[in-house]
Amino acid sequence: MTAVETGASTEDTQGEDVLAVAREQVLERGEGLTQEQVLAVLSLPTERLGEALALAHEVRMRWCGPEVEVEGIVSLKTGGCPEDCHFCSQSGLFDSPVRAAWLDKDRLVEAAKQTAKTGATEFCIVAAVRGPDAKLMEQVRAGIAAIRAEVDINVACSLGMLTQEQVDELAAMGVHRYNHNLETARSHFPEVVTTHSWEERWETLQMVRAAGMEVCCGGIVGMGETLEQRAEFAVQLAELEPDEVPLNFLIPNPGTPFAHLEVPQGADALMTVAAFRLALPRTVLRFAGGRELTLGDLGAEQGMLGGVNAIIVGNYLTNLGRPAEQDLDMLEELKMPIKALNDTL
Repeated sequence: MTAVETGASTEDTQGEDVLAVAREQVLERGEGLTQEQVLAVLSLPTERLGEALALAHEVRMRWCGPEVEVEGIVSLKTGGCPEDCHFCSQSGLFDSPVRAAWLDKDRLVEAAKQTAKTGATEFCIVAAVRGPDAKLMEQVRAGIAAIRAEVDINVACSLGMLTQEQVDELAAMGVHRYNHNLETARSHFPEVVTTHSWEERWETLQMVRAAGMEVCCGGIVGMGETLEQRAEFAVQLAELEPDEVPLNFLIPNPGTPFAHLEVPQGADALMTVAAFRLALPRTVLRFAGGRELTLGDLGAEQGMLGGVNAIIVGNYLTNLGRPAEQDLDMLEELKMPIKALNDTL
């Protein structure tokens, strides 16, 4: 979607070029763009993409530094989820090929070991649930204890919506970071999920923050949202002040309500990367699912040189990623150092 299609201006309310404004506001002062300014960046013509990415990279280097945080993820409980997130093949409500399955503790530890070998500092345990029940909490507790006994890595979790008691339990287990994506702008969320609300997700994130765990919260680009809603989402994330924002690009999974949607175009995806970095100058911005399909190898490099400073290596939950070695080779070629574990503790 281009500026012509949306009718949006590429200038701010004072008539100044938005990238010139961003250079002084974001790069020099570290203040993220407003919703109107983010929309102006998203609406820039494609010929200005390189300029936007270059500025976003400067912002990343100024406020986050040159290091890249590497993470691996594994699904403890796959499929059979009672929620109707329209992008997700793990919903038990859709006729998708994914079936419910559990990962045992030994394989969980082995996955953590393999992740650590890549140089990753984060290992995230994910479960396809509305929220964890007592059985899942006990499996997470046992899994974390086993991982901590054998692997030197931070453990993160993504277990859906939480109660205050569950938040406190996870904090006591030593969970370093909790992921719970808002997925999209508040105004667009009812078009994406109907079985729970955006506000319920927000409440979980607030409890996680108050408990002292790091907050990981992002979403998916390309779920039928307008550019205005994409800008809205960026500033809503900025208001949350997450430690990390994973940026996914829609994979139209068969059997899901979004199977008919087109894969986001590379130029739009990269402009989104730049805009989110300019809205979130001090946040870990992580390449996540769908980047291989949307961007390919060259686009991934452009994104890493356009504001991204973290990456998930290996496979995702139900979709294949690139081999971890391919991403590590890319970081080496780009001369981007991998963040060491002891710097994250």
